[in-house]
Amino acid sequence: MAENGNASAARWHISRLPSETPLAAAGEQSIRPVLNRVISFVDASGPRPVLMLGGGDPTASACFRTAPEAEQAIVDALLSRKYNGYSPTVGVLPARRAIAEYLSRDLPYNLSADDVYLTSGCVQAIEVMVSILAQPGSNILLPRPGFPLYEGRTTFSCLEARHFDLMPDRGWEVDLEAVEALADENTAAMVIINPGNPCGSVYSRDHLAKIAETARKLGIIVIADEVYDHLTFGNTPFIPMGVLGDIVPVITLGSISKRWLVPGWRLGWIATCDPKGVLKEAKVHQSLENYINITSDPATFIQGAVPQIIANTKEDYFKKIIDLLRNCADICYNKIKEIRGITCPHKPEGSMFVMVKLDLACLEGIHDDEDFCCRLAKEDSVILLPGSALGMKDWIRIAFATDPTGLEDALERIKSFCKRHVKVEA
Repeated sequence: MAENGNASAARWHISRLPSETPLAAAGEQSIRPVLNRVISFVDASGPRPVLMLGGGDPTASACFRTAPEAEQAIVDALLSRKYNGYSPTVGVLPARRAIAEYLSRDLPYNLSADDVYLTSGCVQAIEVMVSILAQPGSNILLPRPGFPLYEGRTTFSCLEARHFDLMPDRGWEVDLEAVEALADENTAAMVIINPGNPCGSVYSRDHLAKIAETARKLGIIVIADEVYDHLTFGNTPFIPMGVLGDIVPVITLGSISKRWLVPGWRLGWIATCDPKGVLKEAKVHQSLENYINITSDPATFIQGAVPQIIANTKEDYFKKIIDLLRNCADICYNKIKEIRGITCPHKPEGSMFVMVKLDLACLEGIHDDEDFCCRLAKEDSVILLPGSALGMKDWIRIAFATDPTGLEDALERIKSFCKRHVKVEA
């Protein structure tokens, strides 16, 4: 009887799902488990509040709030009772049309609703694109540092990831020679993230043109992650990669999450920027639709609100957010210059992040970037993201989209931490 009641994993065949599966490996390639390890070092009984500069959700700060027009759009969509049922798998037509028109503002040609596929945030857009590229033996070129979800999805899909470097001394531009060296006949695409997460970079039109020409030479498409579109505050304006769609087919990934400060609403998109019809000829549209048919859709009422969100949000709202980000970036960059032990090679010009290099040679007893972040969490209750989570060992990422007063407090604590750990010169 005892044997029949055995509740072991083997009895239920769970042993057929070993921890070494692609799912397990992909799950480790994520920001969240790394941040959770860092947060676990915080002394919960400590006298000071925990200051979070490790994640990418600005809505935790009261000064980063969505526009009232966007909130009203959600209310109106719900009260209309038009969006309580299922949506088409590709998304409701008015939302797709509104996004096509929104993206076309910055392009030399017009997108149509048929070029847009709605997704549950940019995360699902990444999942869809990596999945449809995952042919046996194929590889995809990813930036380093980059957003680790791309690598996680690539691992899960049994697709080979090949990394090209971004160059900090050149504003985190793509090392195009490395791209050419990495690509072969099995390369399906290259990914760029602009404005950059985690680097805070914004690419010039000239650099984007060089990327496009390189991709055309190699015969690969460009996946342009533009989830931080228009969140720029330096001297370089945001230019979408789709502007160069006549040179190389571009698949643009985006969402309302960052510009409208609503990451929890989970509304993203895939847009095919392909004026010459290369993607259509290759039946990429059909592949997109086929895959989306077996995935979940964004909430219908949020889709229904999209046209009003885009049409009614005032420019003053966007200007306020940009001014706030510029101020926070200035605070962060200027304060880092005062801290011995960390350096910032390039002032952020966009997104909400900056990459900072550790000078371990002058820090006593700090072994690497994760050790730095865990000790900082334990001693000073400040949370940063180790750069190794992004492919950059002995760097750290700082998310500066937070209340300026709290940001200054966090940077003072980092300064104090580094001062305590700096090596005493003989």
